[in-house]
Amino acid sequence: MNFSQLGLTAAQLRACESLGYTTATPIQSKAIPVILSGKDLIGCAETGTGKTAAFLLPIIQNLTERTRPGVRVLVLAPTRELALQIQESYTDLNQMKTNRSVVAIGGANIRTQIAELRRGATVVIATPGRLLDLTERRAINLSTVEVLVLDEADRMLDMGFLPAIRQVLAMLPSKRQTLLFSATMSSSIESLARSTMIQPKLVEVSPRGRAAQMIEQTAYSVALENKTALLLDLLERESGQESLDRVLVFTRTRHGAERISHILKARNHRVNRIHADRSQPQRETALREFRNGEARVLVATDIAARGLDVEAISHVINYDVPSAPEDYVHRVGRTGRAGNYGKAITIVAPVDELSMRAIERLTGQPVKRIVPERFGGLHIAVTNTTKSSASFARSRTSTVRSFRPRRGR
Repeated sequence: MNFSQLGLTAAQLRACESLGYTTATPIQSKAIPVILSGKDLIGCAETGTGKTAAFLLPIIQNLTERTRPGVRVLVLAPTRELALQIQESYTDLNQMKTNRSVVAIGGANIRTQIAELRRGATVVIATPGRLLDLTERRAINLSTVEVLVLDEADRMLDMGFLPAIRQVLAMLPSKRQTLLFSATMSSSIESLARSTMIQPKLVEVSPRGRAAQMIEQTAYSVALENKTALLLDLLERESGQESLDRVLVFTRTRHGAERISHILKARNHRVNRIHADRSQPQRETALREFRNGEARVLVATDIAARGLDVEAISHVINYDVPSAPEDYVHRVGRTGRAGNYGKAITIVAPVDELSMRAIERLTGQPVKRIVPERFGGLHIAVTNTTKSSASFARSRTSTVRSFRPRRGR
């Protein structure tokens, strides 16, 4: 669907055109008219499907139609990286340069953020912990908020932010528009929606948990002690073989990310890493180097599974199989974006087989297996993982339907 069919003004259409947006994605075409109407919305879609523009375009338009003092829009995100990405998108889409925004995240200087808020902000993009720090210091007044956006809500709940979110909700006006975006629709998300939203529209644009269709997925079965040797072989393929141009490697732990990055650096790979123990400037440097090509490989924990928007990531390699199946979907979603093809490789040791089966059940897609004998590959009898996707999940078409809560706010 063309953006001109969604009720956007000429100014917003020009912003879309300047950024190369031509055809709206399914989540954009379904969500934008609902948000423009002022209704509450739950948007359920895979990562990398244009959710950020889906809520920012109508929010910016609604803000420009009338002016009011104070913080009018609050966007909550689970990670610093996602908050910064939303801020960057807001700056790009807000081409009239009205309605100033401020980003408030942990790891950055809180005094600087307080000074920015005192200068005035219409839109605040924040992580929950830092927002509560600011409210405790009386640096921000949330009583004027008209729109609340909970982005990647499932990830925020996974990270234990539910108590913080409830504290924030208690400070907001009961009369507001609430927009909740999530890649998965769990019972905890539904419970949160029922307690915070009024008759929201539920927009689903893909089967729950299904990995992006533009991604080729492969799993290598190897002995545990040979995982690193296989990773090095994948990254050091000889000329004439497949080239891994820009690679995101996921580990389960911070220690693992440090260890792998040091090994790769010792082998003269251009590598950096990102995890929770690194300072905000270090994390920003790592992302900048990865974006501009100074670093060919970025080693990361699941902190980068969401909110990391880097063009042309050719491969995602899961050095460690994620413990939560949903994290697999978000990891591989870092490639195959914006209509490009991508490849996802998962290194599977025998102890990971149950986790891989859970991933295949969630996505409804069997993952192609390769057994590299020279790396201690093991022929493992894997049952019930090559059934058709219909046996795991029912395909769903794009829908907009009413979501009826049990009670109001």
